Amino acid sequence: MPWPEKTADTALEQIFQRRVRPLDALARDAEEVARACHAMARRFQQGGKLVVFGNGGPSTDAQHVAVEFVHPVIVGKQALPAISLTSDVATVTGVATGEGFEEVFAHQIRHLADPPDIALGISTDGWCANVLRGLEEARRRGLLTVALVGGDGGRIATAGFDHVLVAASDDPRVVKEVHVTAYHVLWELVHVFFEHPGALRTDVVA
Repeated sequence: MPWPEKTADTALEQIFQRRVRPLDALARDAEEVARACHAMARRFQQGGKLVVFGNGGPSTDAQHVAVEFVHPVIVGKQALPAISLTSDVATVTGVATGEGFEEVFAHQIRHLADPPDIALGISTDGWCANVLRGLEEARRRGLLTVALVGGDGGRIATAGFDHVLVAASDDPRVVKEVHVTAYHVLWELVHVFFEHPGALRTDVVA
């Protein structure tokens, strides 16, 4: 028996509303997004690279972000250095076996990252212990720390990292969709700043 039309319309409206609200919240956070992108562009200008990491779905987001920067799909955009810490299964599983799963990103950052770099940690709920540890290690080494989190931001949002962008939803599917939008915005605005050297003065987004 088909659904009554009104019921289907109501369900569809609710489905869309679950996505509209967190995207609106991200748009209202435009100043913080701009500050994060400006800081990232300055690090690239200084010779830094982007180091991205996350678990599960965010692990594939990390790979997606890295390839977007290294091999831009937009013709004419400059390639910028980026690596995903989730791509090397042997390293991830080796570190997890030897040092524990909480250390899989922090360990790699200690040995692969440099102070001018950017650490981007992605967590669906903001409570991923290994993402938190990776960002903490990145901060200790002098990297710029940026986090994409969901829900209420969890512990990652309150840990004092440089830039935290929250997809304000408890639905992991919606968080994923907002994160995809957020890191595409990061990519695009980083290039806007990077391609206009005068925009990289420290006072531009102050």
